[in-house]
Amino acid sequence: MKIHLPANKLLLSAALAATLLLNPLAASVHAAPTAAAATSYETEYGVFLKDKYNIAIKENSTLTRGDLIDYVAALLPKATAESTAKFSDLNQGDPLFAKAALLYDNGILNGPAVAAKQPLTNLAAILIALRASDLKELAYSYPEAKANAALTKAGIPLSVLDLKTKQELAAAIDTGLLPKSYQEKLVLSKPASSQLVQVLLGKIATFQGNYKHYLGLVSDADIYTKIQDAYHTSNIIQIPNLQNIVDTALKQNVVTGYNLKDSRYDSNFVEALSITYGHSDLKHIIQLIGLLRSEYLDAKVQLEPKTSAFIHLKEWGEPYESETAKVVQIENGNYITYAKEFDLKFEFHTVADKEKFQGIILKYAKKNEKDQKGLIAGSWWQPLYYSLTKLDDYKLIANNKIVDGHYYAQSFSLPEKAAEVKEGFAKVDPSIKVESYTFWVDVPFFNYLNGESL
Repeated sequence: MKIHLPANKLLLSAALAATLLLNPLAASVHAAPTAAAATSYETEYGVFLKDKYNIAIKENSTLTRGDLIDYVAALLPKATAESTAKFSDLNQGDPLFAKAALLYDNGILNGPAVAAKQPLTNLAAILIALRASDLKELAYSYPEAKANAALTKAGIPLSVLDLKTKQELAAAIDTGLLPKSYQEKLVLSKPASSQLVQVLLGKIATFQGNYKHYLGLVSDADIYTKIQDAYHTSNIIQIPNLQNIVDTALKQNVVTGYNLKDSRYDSNFVEALSITYGHSDLKHIIQLIGLLRSEYLDAKVQLEPKTSAFIHLKEWGEPYESETAKVVQIENGNYITYAKEFDLKFEFHTVADKEKFQGIILKYAKKNEKDQKGLIAGSWWQPLYYSLTKLDDYKLIANNKIVDGHYYAQSFSLPEKAAEVKEGFAKVDPSIKVESYTFWVDVPFFNYLNGESL
């Protein structure tokens, strides 16, 4: 799993605060929330590419074929075997050679010439994006009449195009790789704009499954159904090899608890705009979505299944086992409880919206006294929500993480305890690699880690 450390996010966060000014649910305090008018393709994809791949394309810049090769290579899985690519105008000592070879090996470039210094045309950009999106077989299934119909509808002249090019362009249009707004008045021989290139790169990431993963928006009419479906189809996560290590650490008091997660559910959101909110109660989350709507705060939403493990002391009595909790007795008579939980990941439209989230939670979803009225169902004394980028009035803590394929175990601690936790894991299994990094959490949960009640 790729970890984006907070230190790398501070400049991006500041830039977003200054540039992303949309708040779709704040248009009127009297109007009901409607589907969000999200930021433009260019802005949203541009922020994502910078955040995840460090690709920053200057607005209205003149791009070359070599520039696009460089960008597309960053989106592709790295080569596992030595390339046999040879180019007539690029030698192996050229910095671009390995990237061009990667595209060649993936059937994106044909060679023998790369023409890296030539201006990037609309046609070349679209064809490269189509192939990088793994849509070639679909394209080549088009009969010529079907391809011609798609191009004619888009207003693209047919006379100078060969069949293969027409097929690829038609597939780019029909699949949405080339959005409708970019089809209008498209001149294939003209230089590709920086805006179009950003969109095509974002679409490549989408077709490869590497863009954001989410159920929908807070403002979507069907978001409640999607959240419930995601919750009901998730199960307690069990990973025997990994659990053996973290359970031993739990028994030895190296950690007081841990989470198990599956990176295939990770949202891949832009962290400068995101908050992660942990809970176990589906009713609470449904009401939380309604609460955010009532406060005119919109966001993308992803449910990431999670299993939390902790020690249940024998003096507490027999633990309760259910569909959402599994219990295993350990050698000293205590139990390890594995509870089905989840992280709800929100990506807000602006940093300002992200900052508003805490005030809503503290007012409506933070328990301060027994039988407190005016809170949504299932509110906790110590709610858990956090950010990988710095926020005022949040506290710094550490995550200690062990990865096993697409599964991972993580345990939160105070920053000064991270080295001790890492050493404890190493004593359990010297071969494991523990990744530790810091992030920002709400004060009540920070107090909980300090042994305080509120």
